[in-house]
Amino acid sequence: MTATIDHRTRTATAPIRTTRPRPVPGPAPERAHRRGGRAIHVATPQLELSNKPAALVLRTARLSGPVFRDEAAELTGLSISTVNRQVGALLKAGLLRERADLAPAGAIGRPRLPFELNVATYLTLGIHIGYKVTSITTHDLLHRVVGAIQIPTPVAESPEQTLSAIGDSARRFLGRWTNRRILWAGVAIGGRVSPGGFVDHPRLGWDQAPVGRVIAESVGLPVSVASHVEAMAAAELVVNPSEADTDQRSSFLYFYAREMVGIAFSVDGTVHTPAGGPPVIGHFPAAGTTLLDPNRTGRLEPTVSDTGVVEAAQSLNLPVEDIEGILALARGGDATARALLDERAQVLGRTVALIADIFNPDHVILGGQAFTDYPTTLPAVAAALRETSVIPNRDVRVSHSGATVQQQAAGAVALDAIYSDPLAALAATE
Repeated sequence: MTATIDHRTRTATAPIRTTRPRPVPGPAPERAHRRGGRAIHVATPQLELSNKPAALVLRTARLSGPVFRDEAAELTGLSISTVNRQVGALLKAGLLRERADLAPAGAIGRPRLPFELNVATYLTLGIHIGYKVTSITTHDLLHRVVGAIQIPTPVAESPEQTLSAIGDSARRFLGRWTNRRILWAGVAIGGRVSPGGFVDHPRLGWDQAPVGRVIAESVGLPVSVASHVEAMAAAELVVNPSEADTDQRSSFLYFYAREMVGIAFSVDGTVHTPAGGPPVIGHFPAAGTTLLDPNRTGRLEPTVSDTGVVEAAQSLNLPVEDIEGILALARGGDATARALLDERAQVLGRTVALIADIFNPDHVILGGQAFTDYPTTLPAVAAALRETSVIPNRDVRVSHSGATVQQQAAGAVALDAIYSDPLAALAATE
């Protein structure tokens, strides 16, 4: 599928350096710096629905399997000979498996065997590095979470020390799956991601932090690194790609809110990744608040973030220390806690409306715990959006990922290379 938005995302990697790298063109991750005789790969993810034959066949197996080869040819638009070649290569690589138990009864000659995704052999590693919490997950080839842990994001003197601590936790976590082959690691993180996996993250105080290199060295796997809101949008494509496949003009705006706020835009099955980094909206105005924003910053992120809501609650003498405390009070009927969450919903709804009016997408997807942890406020989001937008009856949906959005984002990055070019990705792990 060809993107209609020009962007610099590519599967190439950059050699590991301590300074800002230049993008290296090419169809697949290159061999980079070696540690202990093993090549390190740091890849820039595609975040798209690939139209490469092997990727099309793999996606068909994932979405429709078990499936026969002639059915796969019809679903992908590929010739039967092309499907046969790709299925043979993917079977040999172990990414697909045949289901002899489903062969048609009474068949004469060589039986027709359906194939499906092989979920028994391979896993990927996902890491979502948040401002306060880091999630570490394993995913099978269906993008399902197989295992998950959370750790406080380590506080250290340097980004390298923080990343090394996260990598050590991830390596110990992977020790639970000694009978499975871990193919790839994916890191989703806020801020701006440069080619080579270098990250500028103002909230964490990071400037060109070598996220890709440190994680790759820690876990001994190829690593892809992506901005987390763009990764969340990519997860929506992974979870429900049929809309993008059915209507190649389809587009959606992904709006995320929790401790940080951010947006991503997808069109034609591709998440747009601006060369200058993801859009910054935390400074947008948040007018019309009475309970929130006690410091009167007038800015969106300090107003609607979990930390901002907690500060507002404490200024109103609510006995809370974190957002979970506010949610517990609201569920218990506390009027002030409910009013705080309703006001946050109204501010978010107005902001979503204004941004949607700029992009004018076919769909708007709301993601993050600011929307999913207390769904009672969703009608307030919808009302504020309707009152603010000039477009009536926008198609607004809540993310398929729900409360696991950070895990799904990391999984989408971890699986990106395999979903985009499965045979090349598997070759890069050898």
